[in-house]
Amino acid sequence: MVSYEEMAGMIDHSLLKPFLTEREVEEGCRQAAEYKVASVCVPPCDVRRAVELLTGSSVRVTTVIGFPHGTTTTATKVSEAREAIDNGASELDVVLNIGKLKSRDYGYVKADLEAVTAVAHERGVLVKVIFENCYLDDEEKIAACRIANEVGVDFVKTSTGFGSGGAEDRDIKLMREHTKPSIQIKAAGGIRTLERAIEVRNLGCTRIGATATVSILEKLRQEKKEKQKEKREEESQ
Repeated sequence: MVSYEEMAGMIDHSLLKPFLTEREVEEGCRQAAEYKVASVCVPPCDVRRAVELLTGSSVRVTTVIGFPHGTTTTATKVSEAREAIDNGASELDVVLNIGKLKSRDYGYVKADLEAVTAVAHERGVLVKVIFENCYLDDEEKIAACRIANEVGVDFVKTSTGFGSGGAEDRDIKLMREHTKPSIQIKAAGGIRTLERAIEVRNLGCTRIGATATVSILEKLRQEKKEKQKEKREEESQ
């Protein structure tokens, strides 16, 4: 059974819904700190505020680049990345150019990701590449894995959470099979329960993008409390 600390340390608490108010983003950051998750994922415009709120905590600030379709130019993605890092982001979730990948313009996709990854890695910032698997066939997913290997990104990620599908078991298995062991996998999209979070963890994912962070971790908190209570009762007998 996964421990609370292990599960919390896997979660990127997602605050990317376009209608969230500043107050809701701030509350989400406070929840991230309270539950001690790995990171909070906020839109680029909220990075600076998230960093302010989370200073002194263990929670990292993640933001998105080229979100949600990956169709912005390479220069724009690089500019986004630089500004986000200057504002304090320590992880970047970058959407690859889906249309260029499907057009088999692999040179473009690779160069696009290389440019962003170079900017991030020279500043010690992690890069997670979002495939958006719901729009890709297996050949395209494997090509994306190969490009990720060549570029040397830190994570590959299943989905934005805003496409027509989310994290699927068969996609996670395929990504694990075709990426280097040094590249980690992040599952996102449809992970709303502790049971599902454990399932994708067992498939090899080390990060999870989730909006249902509180309900996932509250269940583990309750289980932890019950076990501690049982232990105290056994010791008192």
